[in-house]
Amino acid sequence: MSTPQSELNSVAVHTPAHVNKKKNLKKAVSFWLFVGPAFLTFCVIVLIPFFYGMYYAFTDWNGVTGNVKWVGLDNFKYLLTEDKQFKTSFILTVKYTVVAVILTNVVGFALAMLVTQMLKTSNILRTIFFMPNLIGGLLLGFIWQFIFVKGFASIGTLTNIKFFTLPWLGDANTAFWGIVIVSVWQGAGYIMVIYIAALQNVPQDLIEAAKIDGANRLQILKNITIPLIAPAVTVCLFLTISWSFKVFDTNLSLTNGGPFKATEMLALNIYTEAFVNNRYGLGEAKALIFFIVVAAVTTLQVYITKKREVEA
Repeated sequence: MSTPQSELNSVAVHTPAHVNKKKNLKKAVSFWLFVGPAFLTFCVIVLIPFFYGMYYAFTDWNGVTGNVKWVGLDNFKYLLTEDKQFKTSFILTVKYTVVAVILTNVVGFALAMLVTQMLKTSNILRTIFFMPNLIGGLLLGFIWQFIFVKGFASIGTLTNIKFFTLPWLGDANTAFWGIVIVSVWQGAGYIMVIYIAALQNVPQDLIEAAKIDGANRLQILKNITIPLIAPAVTVCLFLTISWSFKVFDTNLSLTNGGPFKATEMLALNIYTEAFVNNRYGLGEAKALIFFIVVAAVTTLQVYITKKREVEA
């Protein structure tokens, strides 16, 4: 026969485990109630279509009928040996990415430096510089198409300035720079906000000490400011690289790849192949190659810049 003391000891031993089990169950239920819907949506919208796309990259499917023919690596062989437009679009996209990433970050950083000065109009300027980012790429492209075709032509007629009389969307070289101008104008404001947050965390006492020691603005920028905002540089480079590689809406609405496909970026080339030419399997093969390249480039960029952060 158990004594009251032994019963109390039994309760003391077994209750914590029972209570912990209930707590863990509540935590698990709460976790899946919050995370479950988002994870399910991510799987349905992103993961499942992604793996389906990988499968269709090895097929000859037109994207409409139910006749899906497995062709193995034939799509990739065709792209690497015969599809000249794919190679042209790929090289053009790389060129555009290099130019757009550099200019967007330089302009964004310059704007951030400007609005973090003690100016009365700094808040207004921040709003003005960020506003282009709020306009969708398609709408922005149509607006700038009107500016390049009608606005610049009118100014050129009145002033005879060569810059405004150029065939901005009618020539391959000027059309390329037209896309760059629009993309930088749209993206620099967003990058500016990230750099502003980083610049505001730079200790002012270090800058004041450097000034007392005789350092000029360029030396302060090079040796103090830029090393301390290295994490922001990593984020901005990652964003601008991914944006530039995936540029589509601005390219579509501004030039539609013209003239004569001279400005057809890779994303637009994939769209045309899959949904205009009705060669969905070939389009998916292009998209898979595109995904691997973008993932490799962005991973390498993050690795290198993160390493420089540690060294700094």
